[in-house]
Amino acid sequence: MIRGTTTLIAHIGYPTHAFKAPMIYNPYFESIGVDAVVMPIGVKTEDFAAALRAIFTFTNIRGALITMPHKVTSCTLVDELSPTAQIAGACNAILLRPDGSLLGDMFDGAGFVRGVLRKSVKLAGARVLVVGCGGVGCAIAASLAAAGVAVIGLFDINAASAEGLASRLRRHYAALQVITGRNDPTGYDVVVNATPMGMNEGDELPMDVSRIAPTTFVGEVVMQNEMTAFLTAAKARGCPVQIGTDMLFEQIPAYLEFFGFPTTTPEVLRSVARLTY
Repeated sequence: MIRGTTTLIAHIGYPTHAFKAPMIYNPYFESIGVDAVVMPIGVKTEDFAAALRAIFTFTNIRGALITMPHKVTSCTLVDELSPTAQIAGACNAILLRPDGSLLGDMFDGAGFVRGVLRKSVKLAGARVLVVGCGGVGCAIAASLAAAGVAVIGLFDINAASAEGLASRLRRHYAALQVITGRNDPTGYDVVVNATPMGMNEGDELPMDVSRIAPTTFVGEVVMQNEMTAFLTAAKARGCPVQIGTDMLFEQIPAYLEFFGFPTTTPEVLRSVARLTY
């Protein structure tokens, strides 16, 4: 029930039809008696800067979840960025602080990595390929580097995005070998689809699945369908996989703490979530 006293967390992106966060946060808030709600707000790229400023004039807003395609642009619209967001070059959470300033942070990468580690995948010393170097891809790459991977391959159809991320990674992780320009998954221990490819039926796959070894761990960020065409093809080769919503469930406890709400575990969130696909 939304009331006049309800605290608002805006969930901003475009399009909104694939948003899953409200189906997790809102049942959780209801289950613990917290008067707050996550509200989807569709904003196109050309309107984002003005809309964000307007939304943060609302007197009942606590913060915002930021998703595609606004995670990179958000970095230029806040007053301060966390170190993680600086390395990622993107932010997916904005907190309105008591003094009226906006703090941006990034939790996509932490959520993805926590999910992989929970599945007993060894990341220290691993070779990892990340396809897609937008907001979520940059965040995942930054967190994988922090987890101690030895080699990271980066690919994006916008080569400048991949090269920019490579430069930031090399600056912060001198021992990390960074490779750019190829989306060939051959020889990698972990491969990640960090693009929107697979969000819609008939989408081209982000890489040649036939070149993924059956021992390779395959991760996905698309959340519109639990098993995307990419994950289905990888699983058919025998690969262990991580679905897109795993990343979401793993990062939500960190989000809750960031926004000043009672935290919880992924297991509790899964038990109350009302996900539909």
